[in-house]
Amino acid sequence: MLKKPFSFLRSRRGQATTEVVLLFPIFFILTLFIIKIYGLLIVLQKTEIASAYAARRWQLESHRAVKYTEAWDKNFLIPDIKKKVQEYIGFTNPAMRKFLSLRKVDLEIKRYEVWNSVTITVSTYPPRIPFLCNYDKREVCKRPYGDACMRGYNFICEKGGTLQVVKQVPNRDRPIGFILPNSAKSLK
Repeated sequence: MLKKPFSFLRSRRGQATTEVVLLFPIFFILTLFIIKIYGLLIVLQKTEIASAYAARRWQLESHRAVKYTEAWDKNFLIPDIKKKVQEYIGFTNPAMRKFLSLRKVDLEIKRYEVWNSVTITVSTYPPRIPFLCNYDKREVCKRPYGDACMRGYNFICEKGGTLQVVKQVPNRDRPIGFILPNSAKSLK
């Protein structure tokens, strides 16, 4: 039985309001940085996975004969692969597109004699963290920071970034041992 209702609330000491007021903006700034860095890592990981999908699908479904290359590969297969890559990375979801600051995606496929090169390029808008971009670039990046600071400022406030992933896939109709482009090792 309680003698005094809510007496347990009066006996505890409270947190100082000034500490909470001063620490909340610092916590908010750190949280914002972590979320933006995490978003960039998500874009990178999604681009890697999408490029593996695109390369494997190109390897299995593309044709070597010229009559099918023009009709099937360029008019159906490449646009369909690009559409699936865009969906996976998040271009069709407005909330994901805004969170990841996505601008555009490009899919480029180059045919060679034995290997095909599948390249996915994802461009992003700058994250534009307002309280960082209010300051002059030269003032923020003066000595000892230099070029790395300028590149970071350009990415965050002005230009955004570009991620490019290249996958090399063999033609599926080659019975010979493959040699990777730009290497001397043979895979058998």
